[in-house]
Amino acid sequence: MIPQHRWQNYPTSIFSVMSAEANAVGAVNLAQGFPDFNGPEEVIQAAGDAMKKGLNQYAPAIGIKTLREAIQHRYQQSYALKYDSELEVTVLSGATEAIWCAVQAFCGPGDEAIGIAPFYDSYPAACYAGGATLKTVALRPPLWKIDADAIERLVTPKTKMILVNTPHNPTGRVLTRAEMEGIAGVARKHDLIVMSDEVYEEIVFEPSVHIPMASLPGMHERTITISSTSKTFSFTGWKVGYACAPAALTEGMRRVHQFTVFCSATPLQHAMVRAFELGEDYYKQFRADYRQRRDKLLAAIRAAGFDAPAPEGTYFISGGYDRLAPNVNDMKFSLDLVRKNKLATIPLSPFYLPGDPVAKDLRQVRFAFCKTHETLDKAGEILENLSGFTTGNSPRGTL
Repeated sequence: MIPQHRWQNYPTSIFSVMSAEANAVGAVNLAQGFPDFNGPEEVIQAAGDAMKKGLNQYAPAIGIKTLREAIQHRYQQSYALKYDSELEVTVLSGATEAIWCAVQAFCGPGDEAIGIAPFYDSYPAACYAGGATLKTVALRPPLWKIDADAIERLVTPKTKMILVNTPHNPTGRVLTRAEMEGIAGVARKHDLIVMSDEVYEEIVFEPSVHIPMASLPGMHERTITISSTSKTFSFTGWKVGYACAPAALTEGMRRVHQFTVFCSATPLQHAMVRAFELGEDYYKQFRADYRQRRDKLLAAIRAAGFDAPAPEGTYFISGGYDRLAPNVNDMKFSLDLVRKNKLATIPLSPFYLPGDPVAKDLRQVRFAFCKTHETLDKAGEILENLSGFTTGNSPRGTL
């Protein structure tokens, strides 16, 4: 008899579930956060050139030198953060692997980590794999504000790490300096490591400003900063992420990394060196383009009857649907939306721990606007003609 596997309580990722639903009916997919367009052509060309030059074998486990130096330069240029490219910068196979390695390195059996819900769904899985327990502070719509005192109340002698995400997926929040300093104060007081997931750092809309956790007083030495070229340059399938941290923390992560994927794809690393050479004009246009996309989809979502604050960062909008289907949980709402209206979104309750009372009555779904204007226009047409939900009060009358 085959025994039950130890991951039996972890279902298929909600991203995979909703994308499969979208594919089954040919829906407009605003669920999974991947662009339906290519990143810069010169970066694609650089990948091809690297392959033709024979750069197709194993890279150094920590990443090729030129890419680590490019990352080092970007942090110095953007935030005046100094990292040694040899000892403190590591290239990994996406931010998800970086998160995994950070948690595995420092959270073992019996340890605890504190996170903020809603969270990226790899956080609890990474804790579980290491034998640690994730405890969370649940944020509530519509403001999604973080209370540092609530985080501190969860600290015990077993706590090793705080998991932070800003700009925040799925809410679109960019944490304020006050919120970041509150979290930093807890970490300093209790001598905790902070894993700061900042993969959307380049997608921030004025007047909001991204504040890296490592830039705050006393935090550089205890922060593992994780980011990703996938989001910044629109190549999510390439899975080239990175982590910057003091040498002692980096060494722990690298020990885990060498036994996971060992190294990231060599030609894609060389291509990302070219991506970092694009300069400030690229980043300005990148943010301007995403602001246009955000504003287009946000207007359609609001017109359809959702309550949705304007995202301060990321390429996600979280919308409350109480006026459309007040008595429907978010999973059923999302399935109705994709099966009956051919529009795929992500329910937010899977981004909370099982049994969290906040998730029970959440009534929120996430829309991704990292799509072409043609895709967003199609989504807008669907949103104008929603049907198949419990009777509610919408701007256009009964659905």
